[in-house]
Amino acid sequence: MKLIAMTLASLSLLTSSTAQATEARDDVRAVAPALEKYKQDILFGDLWKRPGLNPRDRSIVTLAALITRNQTAEMPNYLNLALDNGVKPSEISEIITHLAFYAGWGNAMAATTLAKAAFAARNITADQLPPASPNLLPLNEAAEADRAKRVGDLFGAVFPGVVQYTTDVLFLDLWLRPGLAPRDRSLVTVGALVASGQVAQLTGHVNIGMNNGLTQTEIGEALTHLAFYVGWPNVFSAMPVAKEAFEKRPQP
Repeated sequence: MKLIAMTLASLSLLTSSTAQATEARDDVRAVAPALEKYKQDILFGDLWKRPGLNPRDRSIVTLAALITRNQTAEMPNYLNLALDNGVKPSEISEIITHLAFYAGWGNAMAATTLAKAAFAARNITADQLPPASPNLLPLNEAAEADRAKRVGDLFGAVFPGVVQYTTDVLFLDLWLRPGLAPRDRSLVTVGALVASGQVAQLTGHVNIGMNNGLTQTEIGEALTHLAFYVGWPNVFSAMPVAKEAFEKRPQP
């Protein structure tokens, strides 16, 4: 009996989701039929199927862009798509937490409200989320010492508070949280920087990302994906910076 009830509930949720998706498509067609055609033919008919970045990673990049730009209208659909594509609830929780520091506290707080609703609809509970104070990942002490020295030499005398928080909160804590792999944190960060037009920070984070396991192909495909979600101008501003970072990396 319990199994039958769960099956009926799942079918009801699927029927409701399908009806809502059809209604949303009709709403867009009523205003911009070409936009809906591009969405179906290009966005989901082509872009999301391209090789070089799997659907899970595309979901991570898309969530990073939407949260960074506080584009809440589309967020519920993409939260559900991310869960369907294999992004874990714990990873979504960490993505939101990470973006509080790279996209702003208010944007992260807005995302928590929408994620809470998405989690509730799927019966995702607190025990599936990362703890507030986990055992941290091991620190690459040499790399962190080099980063801290460079930033300290540049800005420590003028902006000591920013430099201290950057070390203590971001690189000695946030980046070491185990609920999101360092590679995925880099993917989120690159997505957020491109989405917000902050290309001055991109060189460092392209290199950190590749050190964390992202490939040039994956970063290039992430920028291709982002063109549709943050606009061509932001991506064209990011491309020369990323290209220079690729060219200056030591060849294996």
